[in-house]
Amino acid sequence: MDEAYQTTLEVRLFDCDAQGHLAGAAYLNYANHALWSCLRSAGVDVSALLRDGFGPIYLETKIRFLSEFRTGDIITLTCTLTFDGGKTYRVRNEFRKDPNTLGAEVESVCGLLDLSSRHLHPHPAEEWRKRAGRMDLLGLTSAP
Repeated sequence: MDEAYQTTLEVRLFDCDAQGHLAGAAYLNYANHALWSCLRSAGVDVSALLRDGFGPIYLETKIRFLSEFRTGDIITLTCTLTFDGGKTYRVRNEFRKDPNTLGAEVESVCGLLDLSSRHLHPHPAEEWRKRAGRMDLLGLTSAP
């Protein structure tokens, strides 16, 4: 299995709720940041992707909160994509304070939207393979 893409983020004051915890909406923003960062690191030209009429979309997302994050905490955030051959694929993010403390998980069902037809691309893994230089970061191998 390929290693998950990883990045770090510092929790910003304006991403926290009234209790001083990282707000639920911020988890979604951070997970989205990790996905786009993963795509760029894999060699996907995001501008070309959009210019060619495709955009990744979220169809379903679940957040599992396990421990709190506060302003100034450094989060190690992973992004793992899993393809099963259909129109959708899964994106899983782990939020960690340190290697031993899983603070949250975000799991999403995603698709690659054809922006002109407004339908899901029937084989998103194939499209990602065409665009990525580092398929391993997207959980893909060179063979379909």
